[in-house]
Amino acid sequence: MKLLVAVKRVVDYNVKIRVKSDGSDVELANVKMGINPFCEIAVEQGVRLREAGLASELVVVTLGPAAASEQLRHALALGADRALHYVTSDSGSTPGTSDERLDPLTVARALQVVCEREQPDLVLLGKQSIDSDNNQVGQMLAALCDWPLATFASAIEWAGDELLVTREVDGGLETLGMALPAVVTVDLRLNEPRFASLPNIMKAKRKPLETEPFAALGISPLAQNRQLGVMAPPVRSGGARVGSVDELIDKLKHEAKVLP
Repeated sequence: MKLLVAVKRVVDYNVKIRVKSDGSDVELANVKMGINPFCEIAVEQGVRLREAGLASELVVVTLGPAAASEQLRHALALGADRALHYVTSDSGSTPGTSDERLDPLTVARALQVVCEREQPDLVLLGKQSIDSDNNQVGQMLAALCDWPLATFASAIEWAGDELLVTREVDGGLETLGMALPAVVTVDLRLNEPRFASLPNIMKAKRKPLETEPFAALGISPLAQNRQLGVMAPPVRSGGARVGSVDELIDKLKHEAKVLP
């Protein structure tokens, strides 16, 4: 079984997001970047499937600026065999081609071309990215490829001749069986990614990382959405202690005005 895992370069989840003074976007200058956490979980799951003898090759792919090669090297250090980097325009001079402005449908169409080239048996993606939170690429990719889809996976197993995916739904857990090739988007509770050891980081420098311009995929960015502005959430006021239930009720009535 051949695995393909798509990863995205995002602001590191430990960084506190700051909005630009003009409200046009979030501040990215001199900000630490990393692999989208859900994508890292997908990479970890791919490594575990290969270590269990269920997969013969694990390929990671990203669509992003030249700097995204750092995230691909990290994925290689975690255990991926080789990486594919389709470099987008850092300046964003062509509508829709900057790293932050690729619409979900454009990403899905690009990954469809990658799937046609690589012929993977299973595609793993994070359920969503922590920057745009669209949660759309996996669903669109499965539709374009006409492959089975399971979203929000919290467990993945191989049983007989089909893949069993346990997914989180509103009422609890649901297990789906599907034939390959297929697309699976992973959730937070699927696994805990390992740390890349120093020897593996050094080995990753010698692993293949193929680079091509995004235009090589033959996809014209659609730029269906236009970002009008970004604003920070309102600052919450601090809490206050009350000495009695009567004082609490009084404040809820006259200050918060949430009680009649």
